[in-house]
Amino acid sequence: MPSTPATTIRSLNTERANPKATGLDRMSALQIARTINAEDATVAAAVQRALPQVAKAIDLIAAALGNGGRLIYVGAGTSGRIAALDASECPPTFGTDARQVQYVIAGGEQALGHAVEANEDSRPLGVADLKRRKPGPRDVVVGLAASGRTPYTVAALEFARRAGAKTIAVTCNRKSPLATAADVAIVAEVGPEVLAGSSRMKAGTAQKMVLNMLTTGAMARLGRIYSDPNNPAVGNRMVYVHAKNAKLVERALGILEETTGATRDQAAAALQSAGQQVPVALVMLKLNLSAAEARKRLKVEKGHLRNALAKQS
Repeated sequence: MPSTPATTIRSLNTERANPKATGLDRMSALQIARTINAEDATVAAAVQRALPQVAKAIDLIAAALGNGGRLIYVGAGTSGRIAALDASECPPTFGTDARQVQYVIAGGEQALGHAVEANEDSRPLGVADLKRRKPGPRDVVVGLAASGRTPYTVAALEFARRAGAKTIAVTCNRKSPLATAADVAIVAEVGPEVLAGSSRMKAGTAQKMVLNMLTTGAMARLGRIYSDPNNPAVGNRMVYVHAKNAKLVERALGILEETTGATRDQAAAALQSAGQQVPVALVMLKLNLSAAEARKRLKVEKGHLRNALAKQS
């Protein structure tokens, strides 16, 4: 008897019952929490096994963004919402333009807060939604689907590859159509969920962990963070943070004080002169430059802070 979509789905590890969680509806609240927590503890190991592929993806993304390209996520349901979260956090965290890291979700913006799951079965919608972003050879498109078979996402990734974009799959099942459509397939095999088929759980956690690595890794490669090699206490600072409210201004001042040795008044004056741009203020303080000179250095180095601070710049 030929396989139907239903039987194909049921064969996936992410759809099977988890024997370690049998009788969840008969457990106490503490037993439920312990069971879920024990399964969650296995996610990091599943992601660890995919680290070589994660590293390849980081390099692809860094190269694309460094050459004026874009990172475009595409997904449906939970996967799409996780993609939207990561994309929306990049501008305030790394100072990126909103166009540099984008997301496409089945069902559009409405799907962020409401289930519009029927759209994920449509290959034409996947192609049409991504086509509007006009992916090309300078871009990287990342398709996310725990099952690896979501028609919307598979079709979108296939279209991106035909358009010349580099493609990355993030999934939790091996030998999937999504993995086949990608230049790099990141497969975090988390196994059956505590609640069978609920991929918002371990699979969702794994996808979130992977996306954290992709964008943070790419931005680190592009010099959008700063650490002082001579002072371990000054490590991995969010130097492109947007100082737009009291908390973020305080964070910006702390970064400037810790990374340059400036007093609070000196840091505040530099930040004001730099138009609230922390990297500009940091270069000013480190190299005793004007705001204009600091901006010029950063522009020459495409925003790469460490390179802008180097004497040869």
